[in-house]
This record gives sequence, C-alpha cells and structure tokens, in this order.
Amino acid sequence: MLKCLSVPQDVGENGFFTARCGGNICSISNWGFMRCPYCQHDDSKVLDTTHDSHGGIRRRRECLKCGQRFSSYERPILSTPLIVKQDGTREEFDREKLARGIRIACAKRPVSAADIERLIGQIESQLQRMGKAEVSSRVVGDLAIAGLKDLDQIAYIRYAIVYLRLHDLRSIRGEIDRLLES
Repeated sequence: MLKCLSVPQDVGENGFFTARCGGNICSISNWGFMRCPYCQHDDSKVLDTTHDSHGGIRRRRECLKCGQRFSSYERPILSTPLIVKQDGTREEFDREKLARGIRIACAKRPVSAADIERLIGQIESQLQRMGKAEVSSRVVGDLAIAGLKDLDQIAYIRYAIVYLRLHDLRSIRGEIDRLLES
C-alpha cells in the first residue's frame, strides 16, 4: 500500500504536481488526476474516501490501465509558524526533524508507526491553529513531551533526558519519580 504523505507542492517540468508515495514519486496533473505509481497512467478510479480528524483525506484508488490499487493521503497545506530557537535564529518548521526525534525516543518500544504519525500530526495541527507567525522551539518541545507522556512513559523519559537536559542520574530519577506520582 502506498501513501501520499503530502499534498503536491511543486510543479515539475512536465506540468505535473509531484507528491511522495511511500518512497515513490506519484504525480497529480494540473487537472487533479493521481498518476499511478506502478505504470504512470494519469487516470484512476476512487474506490473509497475517508476523512481524518486533522482535515486529511485518504483515498483508496485503482488504476484504470493496470488495475493496481494504491492509497493517497491528502492534507491541507496550512502555514506553520517559523520556529525561534534558543539562540534567536529562526527556521521553518520541519515535520521530519520532529519525526526523527520522536522515532528515536520510541525506538524498540511497543509504539506503532500510526501512533507516532498521529502525535506528529497533532503537534503540527496545534502549531497551525495558534495562528502565529513565530513560535518558540520550547513550545514544540513541550507539545512533543506532553504527547509522549501519554503515549509511552519510557519514550517520554528518553525524550526528556535530551529535551530537559537531565545530565545526571539524580535528575533522571527525579523525573521518573514525578512520572510515577502522576
């Protein structure tokens, strides 16, 4: 099953919008057709459409030429604020950077990829709903750590060690004790 993880953003030289589909490049023409990731035919039939709570749309499709089935995931492109780092520099919100940090914290834990994607989507959605042009990196970290606390306590501690700068065993123990008390 292939999934478009982003709405097409770039128009290629061929006049088609491109989107990533699970590592493959799919194309959507200017008229809104999804190109088949298998045979590149630009016409498919939508078999099923579901909406998620974050405004995304998942479509199950079937290519009209080769008959292969694939899924596309569309989400609205809403502006995310610039992230103001502790040293005062600003950078674009990077969903993949956030995902890497959360995946590292959840490594070898019983946390599904869907749960991780859901958490990342919730954080991104909360940042967009703030409606601010700039947000402190601390806000992003606080949202991530709060979500991990609910998701998996070990992943929370792993993330907290780096995020809260827990440099010794006493500070880590203190955080574990606070977690156990709540």
